Amino acid sequence: MEIRPARAGDAPAIAALVNRAFQVEAFFVEKERTNAAEVAAMFARGSFLLAEQDGVLVGCVFVEPKGERGYFGLLSVDPERQGRGIGGRLVDAAEEHCKRAGCRAVDIHVVNLRTELPPYYRGRGYEETGRRPFPAGESTKLPCEFVVMSKPL
Repeated sequence: MEIRPARAGDAPAIAALVNRAFQVEAFFVEKERTNAAEVAAMFARGSFLLAEQDGVLVGCVFVEPKGERGYFGLLSVDPERQGRGIGGRLVDAAEEHCKRAGCRAVDIHVVNLRTELPPYYRGRGYEETGRRPFPAGESTKLPCEFVVMSKPL
């Protein structure tokens, strides 16, 4: 597996992968997670790292260094390839990207309804540090919020 920085032309493939991976959230969200235009706009704030196997996109993560703190999100692995360590390799790559950018810590936001995620990230050294409201205007089937988790680098 190769991990490489994304290019602007990768936006449609990234959006398609994210939407497949985030189908698990259909129980509480009303629409697809993103689209190619939203992904392309994110390149102005940060970058995507892509995991490819034999030239096929199998995973991605958005990374945004912000001074001493970094952020990563939209961690996505093709549902047919989950459970093979791809997500963990992308988390490692995102953390390393933030370190190289001078970040001393990294933050993530997980939806409180995704109860399987905090234990996964705790196992990777993250701790819960707060809560944030779900974005205003986002239509959801259930009330939800973000759990903020952080890890020193």
